Amino acid sequence: MDPAVVASNRLLTVADICEKHFSANICLERDNRTMNAKTAKLSALIIASMSSFLTPFMISSLNIALPAIDRQFRPDAVMLSWVATSYLLAAAVSLVPFGKLADIYGRKKVFLVGQIIVTITSWLAAISVSVPMLIVFRIFQGIGGAMVFATGIAILTSVYPPEERGRVLGIVVAAVYIGLSCGPFFGGWLTQHFTWRSIFLVNIPLGISIISLVVWKLRGEWTGAQGDKFDLVGTAIYALAIVALMYGITIIPSLASIGFVLVGVAALAGFVKWETRIQYPVFEVNLFIENRTFSFSCLAALINYSATFAVAFLLSLYLQYIKGLTPQGAGMVLIAQPIVMAMFSPMAGKLSDKIEPRVIASLGMGLTTLGLILLALVNHHTTMRFVVISLMVLGFGFALFSSPNMNAIMSSVPMKYYGIASGSVGTMRVLGHMLSMGIATLVIALMIGRARITPDLYPALISSVRIAFVIFAGLCTAGTLFSLYRGDLRSESE
Repeated sequence: MDPAVVASNRLLTVADICEKHFSANICLERDNRTMNAKTAKLSALIIASMSSFLTPFMISSLNIALPAIDRQFRPDAVMLSWVATSYLLAAAVSLVPFGKLADIYGRKKVFLVGQIIVTITSWLAAISVSVPMLIVFRIFQGIGGAMVFATGIAILTSVYPPEERGRVLGIVVAAVYIGLSCGPFFGGWLTQHFTWRSIFLVNIPLGISIISLVVWKLRGEWTGAQGDKFDLVGTAIYALAIVALMYGITIIPSLASIGFVLVGVAALAGFVKWETRIQYPVFEVNLFIENRTFSFSCLAALINYSATFAVAFLLSLYLQYIKGLTPQGAGMVLIAQPIVMAMFSPMAGKLSDKIEPRVIASLGMGLTTLGLILLALVNHHTTMRFVVISLMVLGFGFALFSSPNMNAIMSSVPMKYYGIASGSVGTMRVLGHMLSMGIATLVIALMIGRARITPDLYPALISSVRIAFVIFAGLCTAGTLFSLYRGDLRSESE
C-alpha cells in the first residue's frame, strides 16, 4: 500500500479518535451540568419545603403550649400574649430588609444565616427561665425566620424555570399547611408528655438537617442587585411603620390603638416618599406603582390572609363553648381545613403553570368567600358535619388561591427583585394574620367586652362569630375583584 495513503489513514484515525474524545467530553460536561442543575433544583425544593414546614409547625404548636407556660411562670395576660406576638412583629419588620440584603449579598448566604439563628434560638428559648427571657429569644427567632422566609421562595424561583414554578410552589405551600395541621396535635402531645420546652427542642434536629443540606447539597449562589447600597434610613422608617401598625392592631379596641395605627400609616407614607427619591431603595416602590400584576396579587394575598387566619380562633371558641367539645375534639374538627389545603395546593400550583394564575386564584378566592358565608350561618343547632363541610370548602378555596397567587407574584418581577418579592409575600402573610386577629378581637370586645365567657354570654359569642365571618366574607369578595383585575401574567410577560 502507498505509504502516503497509510499515513493519511492514520491521520484520519487519529482525527476520528480526537473528535470522538472531544464530543464525549462535551457530552460529559453537558450531562454533568444537567445533573448539577437537577441536584440544585431538588435540593432547593427539599430545603424550601422543610423550612416552610418548620415555622408554621412551631407557631401553631406553641399556641397550644401557652397555658403550660402560663402555669409555670404566672405572667400577666399581656406579657403571655407577647410570647407569640413578638415573633410575628420581629418577622414583619425584618422581611423586606432581608429580602433586599439577599438580593445584594446572596440569597443562599442570608438563608443559611437565618436558619442557623432559628436553630440556636430554639435551644435558647427551650432553656429560658422567665417569660421576658423567652420573649427576647423569640424576637431573635423572628429575625432568623424572616431571613428564611425572604429567601427560601426566592431561591426556589431562581432555580426553577417559569413553566415549573407553580408545581414546586404548590408543594411548598402544602408543606406550610402540613405544619399548621401537625402543630396543634403534636404540640399538645409534646407539651403533655415532655413539657412546653420540647416544642423548641424538636426544631433543633430539623434545623441542623436543613443547614447540612444547604452546605453540602445546595450549590451556587443567587443575587440580583450586586453593587447596590443598603438603605438604612428607609429600613428605619419601615420598621417604625410596621411596629406602630402591628402594635396598634394588637391593643384593639383601646383608644391608644388609633394613635399607633395613625403613626404607622404616616410613617408608611413617609417610607413610600423616601423610597421614590433615593437611588437604591430597600423596597422598589415602583413595583407596586407600575406592575399591576405584582401589586394586585400582593393586595389579594393580604386580604385573603386577613379574612382567613382568625377562622381557627373563632371556631375554637364556638366548638368548645357552644358545642361543648374538648380542645382535642375541637382540633380534630379544625384539622379538616389544612388537610384539604395540603392535598390540593400542589395540584393548584401545577395547574397555574398551564392556566393563567389569575383565573385559578380568583376561583379560589370565590370559594373561600362561599366557605366564610357558610360559617356565618352557625348557631346553637349547627351540626358538626356542616362545620366540617364548610371548612373543607374554605380549605379548597384557599388551596386554589395560595400557590397560583404566589406563582403570579414571583413570576411578575425580574430576577433581581426575587428577594424583595419573596419578602413581600411573607410581609403580606404576617400583616394579614395580625389584621385578622385584630378584626376578630375588636368584634368580640364590642359584643362581649372584657368579661369572661360564661353561659349567659353564649348568645353574644355566637353573634360575634357570625359578624366576624360576615366581615371576612366581605373582605374576600373585594379580594376576588382585585384578583380578577390584576391582569394576565403571560400576556404581560410577552
